[in-house]
Parts: sequence; structure tokens; C-alpha cells
Amino acid sequence: MAIHSTVTVFSILVLTVLSSLHFSSAAVTKLWVVYNEKAQTFQIVNSSVSDFVAVASFDNTINATGWAKLDVSTQAGENGKYSDSQQIYAAGFVEGHITRSLMSMHWTNTLAGFCSEPVSWQCKQLQAYLENNFKWMQQQITDNVPGGSPYWYHVQLYLLQMAGLQDGYSNYPGVLNTNIDVMGVYLWQVGGDLEDLNQLFPSEKKPLNRKDPLFTGTGHCSALIRLLPDFSDLYVAQDTWNDLPSMLRILKRYNFELHLAEGLDNLIAGNTMTFSSYPGSLSSGDDFYAISSGLVTQETTIGNSNSDLLVYIKYTSVFEGIRTMVANRLAASGREWAQIVSQYNSGTYNNQWMVIDYHRFRPYSKKPVPGLFYLLEQIPGTIEYQDLTQLLYNNLYFGSYNIAYFPDIFNKSGGPEAVAQYGDWFTYDKNPRARIFQRDVGKVRDLTSMTKLMRYNNFQKDPLSRCNCTPPYSAENAIACRDDLNPINGTYAFGSLGHRPHIATDMKLTNIQLFRSLSFLAISSPTYDDLPPFQWSTSDYNYLSHVGHPDLWKFPVITFNGTNPMA
Repeated sequence: MAIHSTVTVFSILVLTVLSSLHFSSAAVTKLWVVYNEKAQTFQIVNSSVSDFVAVASFDNTINATGWAKLDVSTQAGENGKYSDSQQIYAAGFVEGHITRSLMSMHWTNTLAGFCSEPVSWQCKQLQAYLENNFKWMQQQITDNVPGGSPYWYHVQLYLLQMAGLQDGYSNYPGVLNTNIDVMGVYLWQVGGDLEDLNQLFPSEKKPLNRKDPLFTGTGHCSALIRLLPDFSDLYVAQDTWNDLPSMLRILKRYNFELHLAEGLDNLIAGNTMTFSSYPGSLSSGDDFYAISSGLVTQETTIGNSNSDLLVYIKYTSVFEGIRTMVANRLAASGREWAQIVSQYNSGTYNNQWMVIDYHRFRPYSKKPVPGLFYLLEQIPGTIEYQDLTQLLYNNLYFGSYNIAYFPDIFNKSGGPEAVAQYGDWFTYDKNPRARIFQRDVGKVRDLTSMTKLMRYNNFQKDPLSRCNCTPPYSAENAIACRDDLNPINGTYAFGSLGHRPHIATDMKLTNIQLFRSLSFLAISSPTYDDLPPFQWSTSDYNYLSHVGHPDLWKFPVITFNGTNPMA
């Protein structure tokens, strides 16, 4: 199918759904998916049944809390009559149906108009890349799943879940398939990868200049792991940095009765996970996950500014979100997780991943259990990981702020060149967020003080937020950025320090007690502790699409209950 046809069909469907929507919040909606064996189709019903394949509960409380909540579970049924493929397709099917209103609004806010007519050379190249990638994965599934490969089996399940999501959203008949619209639902899953794919297919058909300020210092997220001084608790937290239109959010729990590989009785280690996410996305994207295996996985983006590495971005690979979810489901330890994610590196959405194994944490013990903390970093052509448990116990914290920790990754990805041109802002230990964590992490003694640090931004008064700018500070130089507050007429060394619609949209935080039930604290709002809250009606960015958004974003911290998500 030609790219303009693909985009137009999906855009028309989005507009059709939007035209039928009412934007008021509703009570909890619950739907079940049943399987008609005679017709071999899945059907959605709104009354309770015991012989279901999947069930979903959904509560759109964005206007009250900044979050919607979604809980999806599957079951194999009596004598295991529902296969993993049927379960995972049904899970996607019911999610696509029950969240279709938010999916339409989020598409309108973030992807509408992407690759619209007249179709550019870049978009044609992107579609061809995605189609080739999808065909290659399908061939790998055909070649490897019958032989018992857990990896490719779970890649296959992810694609089936995506097909279910597409069919549930579109109200298509629920029939097992993997007929994916690569410029529709697949595009949703690879949002983080697009930044690197855009470099691979530059719109002006010229190589990326590694010193181009447009590709310099695009911060994505802050994260912190904090071990309390008495070793009584371990906090894990992450802030998402994203653009203002992205703020329609869903907290999700997936509880799937899936097996390790085809024909095996062993269930996966990560059968249940809770995570922050977005409408239409089957992974977190932030990323932040609490998993029944005992793992918490989170990341910040380190990116790549070395154009020489673009040759390693090939369609014979698996995109980051799929690899992450496969690892989340299969891995029983941090080392296993790193080994799985390291396979078929896409070279896109290049992140620094932190993997905490709470099963290895011993409260009040000063002696660390090896394997408690793994760090993994990815750039095109290279993945490096290491057990940094002892480092965490020595320093009592590990901060993450979009700069590579491993020297080889830092050097290969263009770090030294960035430092030579722009200075300490691009160093691992002297950039503003590193220094703020160094200065303030000792104040973290409980969940309240941890939350305060993760939401911290006092850029007009904090000397660590200063820069060679006019005025001499930037709201980028904080743990939770608020670049919308930088003066529009200011002058800045590079674009990321200036006025733009890029902010810390949230915070997620867990500890040993919360994690036992896969629960975490969450707040969805640009930070407002020391700054005015964000409000669309008073912002100079109110021209950006924000369908379904509240006007004022000043929501409190909530607890996402991993046992009862609708609570």
C-alpha cells in the first residue's frame, strides 16, 4: 500500500472516532473478551463471564489526577484451552477497544499530519524501512519459534498483541492475525526510535552533522536510585521529559498467563507488570516498569551524536520497545534482562537502562547481594552492561541524566566532541543535573524528600542552573525541566537551553514496600513546587494540539495500586 493511502486511512479512522466522542470523564468501564470457537473470532461483551480470554478495566481520571488507569488480564481457561497467542491478541483487542477515545486524542495531539501529503522522500524511506523490518521479524519468527526460541516466541506475541490493539481500536472482526499497519499502530510503538530514524533519513538528503545544534543536548528524562544511609530502603524513581502535547497518560497493569516458549509448561517470570504509558502504546516509552520477577527497569535516553554510527542502524533488528517487553517478560534477573535486550540491537532509542532486582535487596544489610543493580547502555553497533551493585552501595545513589556512564559508549557516541564544543554541560560528572544530584541527594530520607528532589526546579535562583545565556539561567538545567518558562527572547548556546515546549511531564517512584505489590507513586504534571503550574490557556504554546487535556496541570501525587489498579 502506498504511504499516502496508509496514513490517510488511519487519519480518517481517527477523525471518525473523534467525532463520536464525549470528553467528560466516566466511571470505571469493564469489558470481557470471549472466543467463538465455531466462528474462530473474538468478541467483546460488557457483562461478566467466567469463560473469558481477556478482561480489562479502564478509568479515565485524567481531569482529576492527570492519569487514566488500565488493567488487562488474560487466562488460559479450563485445561489451558486458550493459547498464548489467543490470550495476547485478546489483550490487545480489548485495550484497543476500551481506550480508543484516548488513542484518537493522543494520535491527534502527537502524530496527526506526520508523513501527510505531499509525501516526502524521508517518509517513503521510513515506510520502506518499517515494512522491511516487520517482514524480517516475521521471517525470524517462522525460522526460530518452532525450534523453541523464547525470544522470537515473545516477539511473535508482541506482534499479535499489536494486531489485537489495531483491530480492537478499528472495530475490525477479532481474528488472529499480524496484518499490521506500519504507518499506523506500528508507528505508535516506535515513537522513541523515530528520533534516530529521522537522522538515518534526513529530510534534506544529507548526512547528519554531529555538531549541528539542532541535534545537541536533547534531554530525555532524569532518574535516581537512592539507597538510604542506614540501608533500610531502596528508592527507584524516574521523571519523563517530553513535549507538552504528549501529556495524555495511562498507568497500566498487564497480568498475562503466558509461557516461556511454544509447547512449554513453564510460565514467564514477568507475568505481571505495572508501568506508566500512553494511549496506543504497548510498552512504557518513559520507560518505567515494576515486574513480578522482582525487577524494576527504567531508563534515560543518552542518544547518539556521532553520524559515523548510523551505518549500524539496520532493519534486520528489533526496535527498543519490543526488546524491552520481551526482556521484561522473560528475565528472572538483571543479568538475564541485559542479555536479552542486547540481542538484535536496533541502534535506535539509545538509552541508559537501570535494572534493580528487589529480590536481592536485604534491608539494613550493608553487604550487597551481587546482581542487585545492573546498568546497560546502548548506541548503534554497541551495547555494554555491568553489575554496578557495589558502586551503588559505595555511593548510596546512582543518578541518570542522559549522559553515558561507560567511557567506551561516551567516546563512541560523540561525547568528547560535544564537550570540546560546549563544555561541562556534556560531561558525565559536571553537568547541571549531575551536580544537583551530588549536592542534594543527602537530603533524601523518605518518600516525600525523594519526590521533592525528583520534582526540583528552581532555575532562576539555583546557581547550578546558570548558563552562558541571556538571561543567565535555563529551566533545562534542573532535575525536572520546564523549558516553556525560558524567555522566548533569550539567547542560548544551543537550542535545548532555550524556550521550547519540552518539560518534565511526570514522576514515578517506588520502594521496597510499594514494590511488593507492584505499586508506585506517580504524579502527572509539569513541576510546580517552586514554579507556576502549567496552564494551556495562558501558555504561548496553546496553539499546539491538546485535545482531551485539562487546562490547568496541577495534580497531586497518587499511588498506583499494583494489586487493585482501579482503587
